[in-house]
Amino acid sequence: MKNVIIIGAGPAGLTAGYELLRQSKGEFKVTILEESSAIGGISRTVRYKGNRMDIGGHRFFSKDDSVMDWWKKMMPMQGSPSYDDKKLGREKQLAKGGPDPEKEDRVMLVRQRVSRIYYLKKFFDYPVSMKWETIKNMGFMRTMKAGFSYLGSLIVKKPEDCLENFYINRFGKVLYSMFFEGYTEKLWGRHPREISADWGSQRVKGLSITAVLKDMLGKLVPNKNRKVETSLIEEFIYPKYGPGQLWETVADEIRKLGGEIIMNASVKGINNENGVIKSVDYIKDGTKNTAEADIFISSMPVKDLVAGMKDVPKDMAEIAAGLPYRDFVTVGLLVKKLNLVNETKIKTLSDIVPDCWIYVQDVGVKLGRIQIFNNWSPYMVERPEDTVWIGLEYFCDEGDDFWNLSDEECVKLAVDELVKMGVVNKNEVLDSHREKVKKAYPAYFDTYDRMDELINYLSGFENLYCVGRNGQHRYNNMDHSMVTSFESVKNIIGGKKTKENIWNVNTEKEYHETKQ
Repeated sequence: MKNVIIIGAGPAGLTAGYELLRQSKGEFKVTILEESSAIGGISRTVRYKGNRMDIGGHRFFSKDDSVMDWWKKMMPMQGSPSYDDKKLGREKQLAKGGPDPEKEDRVMLVRQRVSRIYYLKKFFDYPVSMKWETIKNMGFMRTMKAGFSYLGSLIVKKPEDCLENFYINRFGKVLYSMFFEGYTEKLWGRHPREISADWGSQRVKGLSITAVLKDMLGKLVPNKNRKVETSLIEEFIYPKYGPGQLWETVADEIRKLGGEIIMNASVKGINNENGVIKSVDYIKDGTKNTAEADIFISSMPVKDLVAGMKDVPKDMAEIAAGLPYRDFVTVGLLVKKLNLVNETKIKTLSDIVPDCWIYVQDVGVKLGRIQIFNNWSPYMVERPEDTVWIGLEYFCDEGDDFWNLSDEECVKLAVDELVKMGVVNKNEVLDSHREKVKKAYPAYFDTYDRMDELINYLSGFENLYCVGRNGQHRYNNMDHSMVTSFESVKNIIGGKKTKENIWNVNTEKEYHETKQ
């Protein structure tokens, strides 16, 4: 039996652990080391007083059928949710001695995808659509300018040597300035001209005005084989109690198959010798432990992985140390209602706006996005009939002024911004909760342009497999992170030495989803 150490109990680490145990039939002993007390990484569900938060938002949709089948096997699909049992309240069910519905009711809901941009105190479809409402909200002159600007971008293409030019080539300068420039700088803390076009290639490669128009025309002629850009999908599936429910289910399956998950185990050292990883050192309960293994699968940040290794060449250490990240803070607010009128045809509980996300383009506030958890799943909210549970998403750097605000200061800033935007009334805020997430988004600047050199170096360790978003320093979505693990397991079981197939996940044009 070969020992396998997996670093991280997020989607990539858990997928790798489950697949190794499922496929190997006793050939591998799997141990997962997770530095936190929660399963799921950034895909976890945070619980707060009967309400639940999805950190960053996770639509369960993929163009990879193997991923979709895997999710549905773990948690079967249910139709549209019924609110009747929710009205009882989860705690009341437990008080009556009944089963915990979160564990007993492991199902996927079918959800409608609605994400819009809030700009000029008006709603615009995201991605931007060519509807009459869009033209009306933009105004005649701004629409004309945007149209001519887009036509100009079709004639004169800019060199795609930065993210700014990438966007302008696809949307024109006017739409770029309205809907991408300010938000992107908010997200990354850098102007788009300072960011590699690779980020656009990864997140919005197949999206453009042309793609939007093709999608609109395609809907006029029914065709079940019609290809749709992932950013334009209209439905997705979602675990009844949030994304963490699925990953907690996977963790239970891993334990049933004989795997071990050690929580609060922070990996601090990688003991390598002659191109092979021998063991890792981790701290648990203040005590240093060493775990030896034959195979190591890492989803920890590349920056930290390399920093913990021995005898790393100076140039490789410099590249890893310079890899940037963007950190994340989300403020959960429980409010009586939103001052946003549902002018759509989509019916929602309590008639709130139907959005999962609202992107905030206003550069006069720091707020980046608003999540409405009621619309992801009503089971995320303790009282969805008469309260709205929202997540206010802020992008920052660990240790900066915003990160270092106290809970009270951060909540006050968040509430003040919402009031300024006209979204809520201050006296209708009922409760709040703040969550911080380190290294949420691998960034594409600084030493990122030398990432290929670091990939070649790490691929030289024959028993090391780097998977997932942070494990590859690539802005992967959940499905892509899972596929890096599928590929790693395939290599391990099949004895394949090359790592190219693992690092090449999420590089094909038709394999992308846009979330931000």
